[in-house]
Amino acid sequence: MKNLIVIMTVFMSTTLFAQENESALDWNTNLIEAVDKSIAEKKPLLMFFTGSDWCGWCKRLQAEAFFKPEFAKWAKENVILMELDFPRRSAQTEEIKQQNMNMQRMFGVRGYPTIWFVNPTKNGSEINFGKIGSTGYVKGGAEAWIETAEKILANPQP
Repeated sequence: MKNLIVIMTVFMSTTLFAQENESALDWNTNLIEAVDKSIAEKKPLLMFFTGSDWCGWCKRLQAEAFFKPEFAKWAKENVILMELDFPRRSAQTEEIKQQNMNMQRMFGVRGYPTIWFVNPTKNGSEINFGKIGSTGYVKGGAEAWIETAEKILANPQP
């Protein structure tokens, strides 16, 4: 009986670990690395402008959509994730702060959460962003958010 309990415990732990890793997302914070990955994998960037430690709607979007397994599966298949964070209490390097502020200005972000879908291109060290479209919080959980994202990706802005 003890052996059965040990085997079941090991199996359950392994299964939970696999599920957590399966739904774990790779949110890039370095723009150059994210752009290179986007170009190499031929996937658009999903740029998530957030105030991670103070923005209630950002936390709600993450809890209702981004932390769900269906979003993780969709994201891994369709986009490269880029987080551009504007925290009030969490520390950031000056490089990341400057990078994020530059991107905030470039995309005219005035509120959080804002998500931009873009197709980056590089010409030497110059990076250009082909805007596809943007969204924010979408009521209805992961399925509703993914449906909105799919519409944006299917119909890029001119």
